[in-house]
Amino acid sequence: MQLLFIHSDYMEYEAKEKTRVAEPISESRKKERIEEVLVVFVAVEREDEKDARYVVEKASEETISIFNKVGAERIVLYPYAHLSSELASPEGSIEILRGMEEDLLSKGVEVKRAPFGWYKSFTLRCKGHPLSELSRKIQVREGVEAEKKSKALEAEEKAESHFFFMNEKGNLIKTADFEFEEKRENLKKFFVYESEKRREVDKIPPHVELMRRLEIADYEPSSDPGNLRFYPKGKLIKDLLEDYVKKSVAEYGAVEVETPIMYSTGHPSLKDYLERFPARQYSMAGKGGKPDLFLRFSACFGQFLMSKDMSMSYKNLPLKIFELASSFRKEKRGELVGLRRLRKFTMPDMHTFCKDMGEALKEFKRQYEQCMRVLDGIGFSTKDYEVAIRFTKEFYDDDANKEFIKELVRIAGKPVLIEMWDQRFFYFVLKFEFNFVDALEKASALSTVQIDVENAERYGIKYVDAKDEEKSPIILHCSPSGAIERCMYALLEKAYLEKEGGFLPMLPLWLSPTQLRMIPVAERHLEYIDEILPVLTGIRVDVDDREETVSKKIRDAGREWIPYVAVVGDKEVEKKTLSVTIREESSKSQSKGEQKQKAEEMDVFELKNRIEEIIRGKPFWELPFSHKLSERTRFVGG
Repeated sequence: MQLLFIHSDYMEYEAKEKTRVAEPISESRKKERIEEVLVVFVAVEREDEKDARYVVEKASEETISIFNKVGAERIVLYPYAHLSSELASPEGSIEILRGMEEDLLSKGVEVKRAPFGWYKSFTLRCKGHPLSELSRKIQVREGVEAEKKSKALEAEEKAESHFFFMNEKGNLIKTADFEFEEKRENLKKFFVYESEKRREVDKIPPHVELMRRLEIADYEPSSDPGNLRFYPKGKLIKDLLEDYVKKSVAEYGAVEVETPIMYSTGHPSLKDYLERFPARQYSMAGKGGKPDLFLRFSACFGQFLMSKDMSMSYKNLPLKIFELASSFRKEKRGELVGLRRLRKFTMPDMHTFCKDMGEALKEFKRQYEQCMRVLDGIGFSTKDYEVAIRFTKEFYDDDANKEFIKELVRIAGKPVLIEMWDQRFFYFVLKFEFNFVDALEKASALSTVQIDVENAERYGIKYVDAKDEEKSPIILHCSPSGAIERCMYALLEKAYLEKEGGFLPMLPLWLSPTQLRMIPVAERHLEYIDEILPVLTGIRVDVDDREETVSKKIRDAGREWIPYVAVVGDKEVEKKTLSVTIREESSKSQSKGEQKQKAEEMDVFELKNRIEEIIRGKPFWELPFSHKLSERTRFVGG
């Protein structure tokens, strides 16, 4: 932590404008003048989050010491990011600043804390005596670690790997020799992200502001960081995505199971697996002599323990089991941000048991193509993500495997990033990921499949072959979409990038909380709307019956990204039609420089058929609140 102390006759500040990480404040805190004050400019740093309590304690001690020496009457804690280039996460910074405030108040000192995350103007008059300007640095104790790392995580950090590109012809090209075309700019960003291995987020990505403004999700300040609250619209989107992925996996032939979310570290197979999986666990100390527990970071071990007790024949293989698993990973605080990386998330987890590597490779290819179809159904084309294929050198040295990798690249239809490990340090020998690159040039994996050559033996999973002998299967780990929350993040980031490219931002129609909004010009037009609403069954329709102008209602619909907006006035009632603005069509016009949105005249049956044609085959849930806007509660203020 970096601290700058200014003993001042007074300080005035005024909060002018929110940033994306602004904490909510009352009107009284937006503008203040404080007399006879020790102003403490504070920059909370990344390392501070490892030992927040110690940092708060030491910073408070130093502040009190200087406060007493200069004879100030009160203290202002002023967040000031410019004192450091190694800033903590916004959540960690607020937590530590609040901790300092509470600690100083408990010592009987009058304390004011300037709001975090606002652009502020300020004025102060330094007293000018020898102790009026001082600086201090608070350092974390040596040897403090944020969490115990698994051997797999430690191995990953030390592992030697080499990056290449492979083009559509199957040529393996050194990164230094690869020529990036203009349309491959995202591939370049992905490579830089992967090669630098900088996972920390130093800016707030655009989707965080969008998830709040659209009333989808927000941080939960009373929980552990990385655990979000989902508002009705966000819960609806999340449920629809979960239903879609479950349906896709069922159609692929997987059977759904359910396993516990909490396990004992004392189980011999789990204890070993914890060291082989590259994730940070949520651990809980046991009481009364009971073994320690941990929250699952995937559905793997629950499904493996179940599979150990199954009677499998080669005739049953490949066998696919699936679970939509609430999972928990204690990600680093500097990496936690919005919906992109969470500590509690929902992971579609499918495991496929194959009799040998040949069958595993065939199934791997099928799931590679299945993941493409799943992402396409959600709203991502192959242009929206970059492909990474990772394998061991030993795997790639087999000529048949070389040809297999080339075939995967041909299916992708574009160059992919290759990572080759000198040796195997996980449980898998081959994996792929489809990675979304966001507005801050950070990459996040969506779909993935891995070939696991360890865990069948570790867990004692067996099948009986044609000779009636027991064998260990090869296991594929597949997440056809990646975490559900991460899909939501990628959709919002994609919409933001489209807006930057001149298009109107929007969600896919089947995921839009409101698919059609009806806007009456006057109250007398509500009767006609009520008559046609029953025709629109199977579509999420709402009615803006508020006492607002039509122009404001249309603007509000635009801010909510409503895909279809139907205005009803005297002409429409007389002709039994609707004046419909289609956001997607308006977006295409806007990209060509046309500013005015064009409305189409159509009857209610034509509109219904048009919407149903687009959402056919996708899950449908009703609106989770009243269809009348006048009866709704706002979940996000401001």
